[in-house]
Amino acid sequence: MPVPPGLILAGGLATRLGGGDKALRGLAGRPLAAHVAGRLRPQCGALWLSANGDPARFAALGMAVLPDPVPGRPGPLAGVLAGLEQAAALGLEAVVTAPTDTPFLPQDLVARLTAADRGGFAIAACTAEGAERLHPTCGLWPVRLRGAVRAALAAGQRRVGGFARDHGAAITRFDDHWAFFNINTPADLAQAEAALARGA
Repeated sequence: MPVPPGLILAGGLATRLGGGDKALRGLAGRPLAAHVAGRLRPQCGALWLSANGDPARFAALGMAVLPDPVPGRPGPLAGVLAGLEQAAALGLEAVVTAPTDTPFLPQDLVARLTAADRGGFAIAACTAEGAERLHPTCGLWPVRLRGAVRAALAAGQRRVGGFARDHGAAITRFDDHWAFFNINTPADLAQAEAALARGA
């Protein structure tokens, strides 16, 4: 499979962080989305950002901004569809997704998702505190699924994990649960700041 593009899911409003675009929330002097882009750029082809509203506010990130293609169905699954539609228009086979609040993504995320795919569809998982946790927003999505994603959205489904389960995504297991640490609260942000200060 050719190197897929990367799609950063950036539709969150950071309500627990005080509001605003989570993608633009500062972490160690850089927007969160820039940290995620730094992890994905060496692994992917093009990088895109999934977000609604005026794309100009993301101009400094240097990525094409893809709005949701289905009005009134916000959420990460709609963002996935935006990436799949863009990939299809460019004649690409798949897209890799990651949320904008995961600044420590594995540096082999794309390679391992690609190696473990089942029909081109795979999502990440890791074990923490003795339990496996899925991270379905970190996934490899084949373009052939765009019709199914659109149908799921039309039926009211918004959960990426539910769609992945229903459509037989392969599970790619990672050992480092910190790689999927996501920032939702000021305490999470402080923890990430401290980790970066230590050289994480």
